[in-house]
Amino acid sequence: MIKKASVHLCSMIQNFNDPMNDCHKIKAYENQGDDITHSIYLILNKTFITPIEPEEISRLAKVLDDILDHIDDIARQLYTYNIKETDHYMVEMSKLIHLQAEELVLVTGALRDLKNPDFISERCIEINRLENLADEILDRALKELFLSDDAIRIIKLKEIYETLEIATDLGEEAANVIGDIAIKHS
Repeated sequence: MIKKASVHLCSMIQNFNDPMNDCHKIKAYENQGDDITHSIYLILNKTFITPIEPEEISRLAKVLDDILDHIDDIARQLYTYNIKETDHYMVEMSKLIHLQAEELVLVTGALRDLKNPDFISERCIEINRLENLADEILDRALKELFLSDDAIRIIKLKEIYETLEIATDLGEEAANVIGDIAIKHS
């Protein structure tokens, strides 16, 4: 769901022609993600033997759900704050969220057998690199934003920029969880 939601978020921010409809579509992805997360918890409560520790699975499910929640928050903020147009900072950060989502798909798939810890490590490093880029973009966006005297605009855009960046922080957190799992089980 994260990958699908991130694709839709990128499209929403790049095209920005129907934020209400885009917001509803991303909310549907978020709801599906919640359903998956709840199913994981139910299965964990009924399963005695898991390929990795139940706590690790739970921790990973939670952080992945948090990423999806933040993607939903971004879409909702764009709609609720009545943003008229997006900017290149939002486009750049949404692309980073999507790139992290693609990496997370690869690396979570690699957890199935844990036969290639180097691959997992490389993908996790890439996710962390993408988060560092988001930090840099946030700094530039805020620096430019604070040149404005429009306090309401500053408040709205600052929150959107920060929510975009937090989504990448969560991507990094997911990579750290996955890296810990790979170290423990390889």
